[in-house]
Amino acid sequence: MGCFECCIKCLGGVPYASLVATILCFCGVALFCGCGHVALTGTLTILENHFSKITADHAMLTDIIQLMQYVIYGIASFFFLYGIILLAEGFYTTSAVKELHSEFKTTVCGRCISGMFVFLTYILGIAWLGVFGFSAVPVFLFYNMWSTCAALRSPMANLTSIDSICVDVRQYGIIPWNATPGKACGSTLGDICNTSEFYLSYHLYIVACAGAGATVIALIHYLMILSANWAYLKDASHLHAYQDIKMKEERELQDIQSRSKECLNSYS
Repeated sequence: MGCFECCIKCLGGVPYASLVATILCFCGVALFCGCGHVALTGTLTILENHFSKITADHAMLTDIIQLMQYVIYGIASFFFLYGIILLAEGFYTTSAVKELHSEFKTTVCGRCISGMFVFLTYILGIAWLGVFGFSAVPVFLFYNMWSTCAALRSPMANLTSIDSICVDVRQYGIIPWNATPGKACGSTLGDICNTSEFYLSYHLYIVACAGAGATVIALIHYLMILSANWAYLKDASHLHAYQDIKMKEERELQDIQSRSKECLNSYS
């Protein structure tokens, strides 16, 4: 076998579907974790500088944000390992399908592991649907704030008092009602929207939400691949079992024929 034939054979054993799903999963998780981590830090800075000047009022929120950032570290590490494992499982099942008619045989343990990955990926997909919905909440809040700032700069704002246009973050439950000042109005609100923290956090939340959506798509892709591979492995095990039974029957038939010939020769 030449070099070209070896390359073609190696490329034929690559699980391209699993490879695409792994790349999409890595990109989605990286966008969600990286952008989400920076956006949470920017959100805390905005609240501390403009909406809650007393540290005790947002102490619980600070702890929650720090906890979420630690969770982000864990999510990034887990999905890095999980993506590599699923890619390796894709290589295993692809080789099993490619070599159905050779001496390669699937084991019960391998089929159980494939089934376990199907179940785990299904659970992770449902969990990431919740993460995707949760990541859309800060996008909605920042969009409302950005729309209010846009209303301040519109010509219609001159018909009313600018100071009557406000954003009160206390109504969202982010900080308690006794937080000071709790809201921003008029030119103060416009200055907040012009800060780099607001602009960066708003766009990072959008990217993080898109990353969560990409991860959901990747997990659905994984689920389809794993389900198909598990079905292929199951069919392969049945085929090998049928081949083993057929070979045993042929051997028994050959033994019977050889014995009958020996008996005929002895009588003759």
